[in-house]
Amino acid sequence: MEKLFLTLACGDYDRTKSLQNGSVEPEGIKLNYIPMQSEEIFWRMGHYREFDVSEMSLSAHVTMIGQGDSPFVGIPIFPSRYFRHSSVYYNVESGIKKPEDFKGKKVGTPEYAMTAGVWIRGFFSDDYGVRAQDMKWFLGGQADPGRKERVKLELPPDINIQSIADDKTLNGMLESGEIDALISARSPSSLGNGSGKVRRLFPNYKEVEIEYYKRTKIFPIMHIVVIRKDVYERHPWVARSLFKAFSDAKNRAIETMHISNAHAYALPWLAWEREQLREIFGADWWPYGIEPNRHVLESLLRYMTEQGLLKRPLKVEDIFAPSAVGEFKL
Repeated sequence: MEKLFLTLACGDYDRTKSLQNGSVEPEGIKLNYIPMQSEEIFWRMGHYREFDVSEMSLSAHVTMIGQGDSPFVGIPIFPSRYFRHSSVYYNVESGIKKPEDFKGKKVGTPEYAMTAGVWIRGFFSDDYGVRAQDMKWFLGGQADPGRKERVKLELPPDINIQSIADDKTLNGMLESGEIDALISARSPSSLGNGSGKVRRLFPNYKEVEIEYYKRTKIFPIMHIVVIRKDVYERHPWVARSLFKAFSDAKNRAIETMHISNAHAYALPWLAWEREQLREIFGADWWPYGIEPNRHVLESLLRYMTEQGLLKRPLKVEDIFAPSAVGEFKL
């Protein structure tokens, strides 16, 4: 029987390597895996629907669903997760010393709807009492001028946002002091250029993030895997087939970390790192599926509502293809 040919755009991850090299094959699918940077994937998939399946910003996906015009359906595969306390930066002359000092400040971010920003604003509100409405938001390119929001924003009037000039960048504005702070998935160039003008808000971010996880059990999800809705409607079975294949590939990557006679990764203390991960997270520190991640997804949906990105409440199940909800059991 001839297999269905699908093109997948996704990052170059250890947890998807077996899909990329073909050692894991989704049932009934011939997969053309194109590895590329996430920003390019999101732009090409969001604007032109170039791929059948792709990695996608979780918050962009949820925003489109909330607006009722999403061209995609999701499956509960999360190729990118990232604690984001390390992703908050400030100008040393801004008067910022602690999270509470962000009230009233000018804060840059490449896109208001980017998932990293949603999580950061979420823990700012929950843990420090600083809401999205308490800051002034400046949107634009971090390294390159002219970046625009990928999704259409329909924000309430109490969210104060404006776009920066087309000839400016957030990196430059942060270093010069035109903005006080930056939240972004990528580090600003001014952090390590020797100027000393930009610092991380949480320099001990690993300790802060471990405490955050132990307290909340949240390992923030950044990206999801989506299928073009027209592909899914013609072939609804692909959602489950892809879920199983992504899960298999991830499990193989974790198993490789447990090889003890030689390091599979260029990490001198891999065994120690693995033992630390198990102590903090348990056996599966990168879970796929809905139920192991329900509390994480519910937190994201709450944050997006509080930050004006969702006009109507969504349930976790609304994010995913119907055939990806629930599990087959013998």
